[in-house]
Amino acid sequence: MKTIFVDKQNLEFLLYDVHEVTRLCQYPYFSDHSRETFDMTLETATQIAERIMFPQLTSVDRQEPQLQNGEVTVHPIVKEFLQAMGESGLIGADFPYEDGGAQVPMTITSIAGLIAMAANSGLMYTGLTAGAARLLTNFASSELKERYVPPMLAGKWQGTMCLTEPQAGSSLSDITTTAVPQADGTFAIQGQKIFISAGDHDACENVVHLLIGRIQGAPLGTKGISLFMVPKYLPDGTRNAITNMGIYHKIGQKGVPAMHLGFEGATAWLIGEPNKGLSYMFQMMNEARIGVGIAGAAISSAAYHAALTYAKERPQSRRLHTKSAVDTPQVPIIQHPDVRRMLLFQKAALEGSISLLVQTSLYFDQAHATTDPEEKEKYTLLLELLTPITKTYPCEAGVKITNEALQCFGGYGFTQDFPAEQYYRDIRITPIYEGTTGIQAQDLLGRKVMLQQGKAWAYLQKEIQQTESEAASFDALKPYAQQLGQLRQQIDEITHYLMSIAQTGETERFLSDATLYLHLMGNYVVAWQWLKQGTAALNKKVREEVTLKTMQYFFHYEIPQCAAWIHRLRDEVVLTQYPEVDFL
Repeated sequence: MKTIFVDKQNLEFLLYDVHEVTRLCQYPYFSDHSRETFDMTLETATQIAERIMFPQLTSVDRQEPQLQNGEVTVHPIVKEFLQAMGESGLIGADFPYEDGGAQVPMTITSIAGLIAMAANSGLMYTGLTAGAARLLTNFASSELKERYVPPMLAGKWQGTMCLTEPQAGSSLSDITTTAVPQADGTFAIQGQKIFISAGDHDACENVVHLLIGRIQGAPLGTKGISLFMVPKYLPDGTRNAITNMGIYHKIGQKGVPAMHLGFEGATAWLIGEPNKGLSYMFQMMNEARIGVGIAGAAISSAAYHAALTYAKERPQSRRLHTKSAVDTPQVPIIQHPDVRRMLLFQKAALEGSISLLVQTSLYFDQAHATTDPEEKEKYTLLLELLTPITKTYPCEAGVKITNEALQCFGGYGFTQDFPAEQYYRDIRITPIYEGTTGIQAQDLLGRKVMLQQGKAWAYLQKEIQQTESEAASFDALKPYAQQLGQLRQQIDEITHYLMSIAQTGETERFLSDATLYLHLMGNYVVAWQWLKQGTAALNKKVREEVTLKTMQYFFHYEIPQCAAWIHRLRDEVVLTQYPEVDFL
């Protein structure tokens, strides 16, 4: 089988024809860049992906990290990968010049990350480091920034995010890790953290933990949470009081150790102001959530292209209307309608996901680069509203994509002879990472939809309406623009209906089916992205047939599901609230 894990032509189409990312170069912040520098960044990621990452896909999965005598060893390729990423400047490519970066738009680094993760998601180390380093550049003292950020961006020091605790899970208001002030201005950290990706390993010289905890005597709940930096090795070279208490043996993404860490009076530095840690950490979490969406799209990209290649090469049976002609050669399975249906779903959901990721990253860049207050508000609100959808859709749809990809292989998909089973295992964590689908759903419906009294919602609806108007100028797209417009009105109505429930104070009922609302919104915004793609293809006369056919699949097969979700959200029979007598 050929080793294809991304469609480079599709990525170029999305970046330059659909979303026209070179328009970012009009902003002074990005004025040093052009398509040439964007392409160089993507080519660098591609070279690392093809030379270092993809060849080790299987061995990284099967030679998983080990914890022995308190030390963590990882696959030898991890060190080479981190060195290559550091030397290429990719880890900090989207950082400002003054922080050691190249001011490359996040839109470009997101796609660079997608290329890398599609090659091998078991090497998911550098995104964590970049997120931790960005927190330090934004909120740490100059002294801490100068000491810690450069080696992190060079790939020599690992960064992590330490939130979850055994007794609290995703309920951060219940964390108990304590920070005791010391005479020298540092803090002593006491507590445990679990599921810490890349929490320790032998492929780096130091590990820099960004950790949330409570200063002794701080208020209960989220209002008492502060942010700390806790390095594995202190500035004088001595080892900090951090213990590797355990390593989790995962079903997928095995190349990255997930650690259970104990902090036993570990020396730490406060980042920013006391009791504001969660607001700081959410900056890293929102960035990480988009990153998880990228990982979901990346793994499903690799799975789709493996299935597509196999379907073109694997002969089996004959076309349905000539099935009895056993004296004729068998045909490749891509000619069978059910296999084509599976492949079309994979392509439509995948390329819709990538377009949504580009769109959201573009809003991030525009919010950061513009100096116009109204523009900044608009793009910031759009980014906030789309983030839970952009995290969730590529991951939930990605699980379905990898499932259908495996199905295309038939019995071979259930073996280790082909990569489908590994992709299926690797992607399953993505709807859980950085806030489960249920948490994203509550964030979307409970917070984001009504941001600034519904201003974010109004901005999104206006963006979608604009795409409908542009598409309606093409006869081939007019019925789909009308279909999206009808769905937009229906979603507007169901959203206002749900808000009327919220106003009664019945919060649990209001949010009881929030996940269905999130799925509805996922299909809605991806349909918007497909209409944008169709418009760009016809307007610029590029990739017309493949774009329109795949867009049609999404509208004819995926959009009809929205009616069922809307019907359920209007249904007054509530079955998921905890009853007086539990029947389960």
